[in-house]
Amino acid sequence: MNNKLNIALIIGSTRQARLAPKVAQWLHGVASRRSDMNVEMVDLKDFDLPLFDEKASNLWLPSADPRALAWQEKIGEFDGYLVTTAEYNHSMTGALKNAFDQAYVEWGRKPIGFIGYGGVGGARAIEHARTVAVELHMVPVRTGVHLAGADFYAVYRGEKTMAEIEAHLLPATGAMLDELAWWGQATRAARQRDADEAIATAAA
Repeated sequence: MNNKLNIALIIGSTRQARLAPKVAQWLHGVASRRSDMNVEMVDLKDFDLPLFDEKASNLWLPSADPRALAWQEKIGEFDGYLVTTAEYNHSMTGALKNAFDQAYVEWGRKPIGFIGYGGVGGARAIEHARTVAVELHMVPVRTGVHLAGADFYAVYRGEKTMAEIEAHLLPATGAMLDELAWWGQATRAARQRDADEAIATAAA
């Protein structure tokens, strides 16, 4: 039986000059060496999401825009999420916040971990993103990964690769992935239990 978790690695920035793909590719390489999860890159640029303009969250009403529906269908495939998080003015990118807002049901009761980058490692953006994740009934894991300071500027300027500074990131990355795996297994089992109970109740 394949018990691996299906994890989305969401590239949380869409601007032309973004650093996010380099960060995501590095994290994908590290996570893909694990035996307990399959990790798929999901790039926000591929979904062309409009600014949220639905009558309500899909917690209350089905979304109408086909781009939102495609996004919901995609993220609904996964047991948990990893997200690259740039910091714009002490918060996450507008594109990432909008991507969170374009769904609700699909995020729920699943774990999420963040890798941030910037002068202070995206720390403030990650803290903001965690509060949004909680509202979406997600489980933000405790450990984040922060590409910060001299390492960030060296990678951003092209002076070093992610592989050249990874020794500074690997301990936190390993801890974050361990936490994501634990919560991923726990929440998947609980969601399956709830689904089974719902079927049994409907059949009674």
